[in-house]
Amino acid sequence: MQIKGYSENTINVYCNVLKLVQHTGKFKDWSRLDDEFLQELCFTIFTHKRMSYSYQKQVIGGVQLFYKLVFDRKVPLAVLQVTRKSFKLPIVLSKSEVHGLLKVTNNLKHKAVLATIYSLGLRVGEMLNLKVKDLDGERNVVNIYNAKGKKDRQLMFPENLKQLLRKYFQVYKPTDYLFEGQGKAQYSRSSALKVLKKSANRAGVKKQVTLHTLRHSFATHLLEDGTDVRVIQKLLGHNSIKTTMIYTHVANSYLINVKSPIDGMDI
Repeated sequence: MQIKGYSENTINVYCNVLKLVQHTGKFKDWSRLDDEFLQELCFTIFTHKRMSYSYQKQVIGGVQLFYKLVFDRKVPLAVLQVTRKSFKLPIVLSKSEVHGLLKVTNNLKHKAVLATIYSLGLRVGEMLNLKVKDLDGERNVVNIYNAKGKKDRQLMFPENLKQLLRKYFQVYKPTDYLFEGQGKAQYSRSSALKVLKKSANRAGVKKQVTLHTLRHSFATHLLEDGTDVRVIQKLLGHNSIKTTMIYTHVANSYLINVKSPIDGMDI
């Protein structure tokens, strides 16, 4: 997978999928498993663990890719693929909730991490992989390299973020990665999530937030402010406009001038 250019995250996901399958099936030799056994095993995993649509796809994809690359064999698991994906609205913070969350984040590096994800609408991995050289203050752009799907893109460099990062640079003096952990190593996903959880708790945010919630909020707030959905698609790095359109279901701009019939009643 490394030779074929798969991302580190995808490699980790597929390796964990194979460990799960092997642990559940209690076998050692993958080469001796027939198609029927693999189908029954995957079916058992899906039903007993009540996996999400996305994780079921990862299990099927991981097993099929493993057999294709290692044994040059096609395993027919498509029959187990869920054909109808459940529709769930993304959790979105209001602008005031994001503002409150950032205000209570007193540590300068922590605030810079959260502000960078929100103000640019980044995936977590994109934030972690950002390097100092990717920021172009002269042209007011941030370059995102080798993102999901091996695609590069350019983003605007918001003035508020630029000012915050200047203060951050003066104190922490990053040399390679924009956000560095112990010993100048790359900042970790778990550390960033702990920062968010702590700040959300201090700000009194009751919603179940993840780092991706900040990306959802960025897209929704742009849509509510009148930004064209195709522009948002480019900023987020989505291949399909259908992926971006989910934010039309959570943006409240179309609801502002809609009044419920109950508002005209004397109750």
